[in-house]
Amino acid sequence: MKLILASSSPRRRELLASIGLDFDVVPSHIPEVRGEGEAPEEYVARLSREKAAAIAHAHPDRWVIAADTTVLLGEELLEKPADAADARRMLATIAGRTHIVYTGVTVMNASQNHHDTRVAESEVRMLPLESEDIAWYVETGEPMDKAGAYAVQGIGAMFIDSIHGSYTNVVGLPLALLFRMLRRAGIDPLRPETTS
Repeated sequence: MKLILASSSPRRRELLASIGLDFDVVPSHIPEVRGEGEAPEEYVARLSREKAAAIAHAHPDRWVIAADTTVLLGEELLEKPADAADARRMLATIAGRTHIVYTGVTVMNASQNHHDTRVAESEVRMLPLESEDIAWYVETGEPMDKAGAYAVQGIGAMFIDSIHGSYTNVVGLPLALLFRMLRRAGIDPLRPETTS
């Protein structure tokens, strides 16, 4: 039984592969637009559901995993930076402060009418950074396709002072949450060959 990961994110692919699951990658192309007044938790939950549904509709007999991640600082959502200037702005905003990373995860199977969506939340504190540090980091290119403009599993790790909650959530796919969701769906990640 092969799962489908409805994401083009290399970080999510690496995380899912790291726990030994067999899966295909079929990216969904759902516009990531926050609704007016939509809470961050609702936003990532909705996007993960929409991403999963788009792929599950095309592959009704397959189990689909979809996720969406965003970063909240105060009242501002920090998604993927539009350009280098936006990345510098985001990093200057979160440096020395605590922000929240939300990831919505959906496990769906259309033919079995199974759809489960959950949200993970982690608090991340970043070290204070000088403008020269931020400029150097942005020049590496690493921040450009990451919510909040940093990669906790890459060069950005040296700027992270502390994480309260799931580390893999901050990377983009909370594995402990996904493990529980797969078990609820009747899929045993430890013995996938015996899954019903």
